[in-house]
Amino acid sequence: MSKNPLVIGVAGGSGSGKTTVVNYICDEFAADNILRIEHDSYYRELQHLPFEERVKQNFDHPASLETELMIRHIKALMEGYTVEVPVYDFEQHTRKEETIMATPSEVILIDGILIFSEPDLLELMDVKIFVDTDDDVRLLRRLKRDIQDRGRSVDGVLAQYEKFVRPMHLEFVEPSKRYADVIIPRGGKNKVALEMVSALIRGQMSA
Repeated sequence: MSKNPLVIGVAGGSGSGKTTVVNYICDEFAADNILRIEHDSYYRELQHLPFEERVKQNFDHPASLETELMIRHIKALMEGYTVEVPVYDFEQHTRKEETIMATPSEVILIDGILIFSEPDLLELMDVKIFVDTDDDVRLLRRLKRDIQDRGRSVDGVLAQYEKFVRPMHLEFVEPSKRYADVIIPRGGKNKVALEMVSALIRGQMSA
């Protein structure tokens, strides 16, 4: 590639609608030219712990993620190298043996709830988008996702939300909103904000 890739970060609380925004960006700017990397892929390996201990971990704290590896991967991609992105098993709380080969692209899109709370990761981003959604809406979305996609129980999801998700959101996620270039209220349903995002990205791509 003749110039450095454009690095876009999409953050926001759990269940805020980040995926909707990410899908919009991919559709708007030709998905073939966008490499998406999820912060969730970099949860630390917990194979050494019994399953009963794994489920007790605080997965909403920055320390639960191997962000340093993600940073190395993004820097390598920016320099034109291919990297192997981990694949995480959210039911077993371990990394799978297989990895995903990620190749350099014109646009690198990073998403995750904690990406703006990591200064070294934040420095790599050219465009920073925060998806802002009411707490009750986010909780309902998380309930549906964790039950349907991750094999969790209602009681388990609610207990995790009360003990970890909400406190970590208030401590790390919400304060990181101040680093955003664009804040999208009401998640991915805000067409005006999405159009602003498009304009901002187009401006960066043509710079």
